[in-house]
Amino acid sequence: MSSQDIPEEKHLPSEQGDAHHGAVTVADDPFADPGLPVHRPRIQDIDERAAKRSERTVAFLFTLSMLATIAFIASFVILPVDKIVYIFPIGKVSALNFALGVSLGAALFCIGAGAVHWARTLMSDVEVAAERHPIAASPEVKAQVMQDFADGASESAIGRRPLIRNTMFGALALLPLSAVVILRDLGPLPEDKLRKTIWARGKMLINQNTMEPLRPEDIVVGSLTFAMPEGLEEDAHDFQVQIAKAALMIVRIQPENIKDKKELEWSHDGIVAYSKICTHVGCPISLYEQQSHHVLCPCHQSTFDLSDGARVIFGPAGHALPQLRIGVNDEGFLEALGDFEEPVGPSFWERG
Repeated sequence: MSSQDIPEEKHLPSEQGDAHHGAVTVADDPFADPGLPVHRPRIQDIDERAAKRSERTVAFLFTLSMLATIAFIASFVILPVDKIVYIFPIGKVSALNFALGVSLGAALFCIGAGAVHWARTLMSDVEVAAERHPIAASPEVKAQVMQDFADGASESAIGRRPLIRNTMFGALALLPLSAVVILRDLGPLPEDKLRKTIWARGKMLINQNTMEPLRPEDIVVGSLTFAMPEGLEEDAHDFQVQIAKAALMIVRIQPENIKDKKELEWSHDGIVAYSKICTHVGCPISLYEQQSHHVLCPCHQSTFDLSDGARVIFGPAGHALPQLRIGVNDEGFLEALGDFEEPVGPSFWERG
């Protein structure tokens, strides 16, 4: 047999290593089950006095959470909105916002800290390994889960430690009151304010450009005039709120071209007055096509026919524009004969 026929000898490293190849050991299996560490009891597991101290600590944290929630509510009621204080190193801040943030943060932190301390010191910390099982559990597994849950509830000591249980329930019950109090900041309930404007019988129509009362001869066919109620001043603190509902647009249409009978009755010699506020999302309408008598909202292109009760003929608006009944007073000025019969602007919950 030739030297070429002799297979090459393979040298395997020994456990003690080889001087030429260096010390090599058999690689450990990286997927081997390392097993659970040996359980070591905590001081609370063997000393009831330590367990009582932990119990009092948890109860103290839950009690702090309740006090912080009360402080949140008190701050909201007592502190003025415009009070500014200097707090190092933050600088100048709103006293109300700072108090609300600190108190609510403390309430949430204390609940979390109390729950964590409870779990780490008093609840069972024995680790249990469970083999994977099919999604559909067998009756035996379901029964075991329920038993484990009952055992966990028992080991949590929630039944034997009423101090923790009661303070936890108190903290969790009080905390949602913070959200309820914050809702108060949305302002008073609107009641029927969304259904009414400041238009009333006898209020003259004031031209928003000239700030002068309007006469019928001031309105010509093909023109679009914007008006507001008499007595509404532009420098009033609530001007924007009032004009947002009371803004009016006035056009003159030949009476024979008015299709809606009610519209004709509520007009004066073909002069019709409609709300300027689009019934989609409340944008001001400003585009008028005199030949078709259509007005267009520039925001989302809702189109209304002013010769046919201002009904919607295109776009997302859901209601026709409300009409204001008008007439002429003894001095020859256009005046309102009442308020709008329907709510002005977009739909709201009670209206539909």
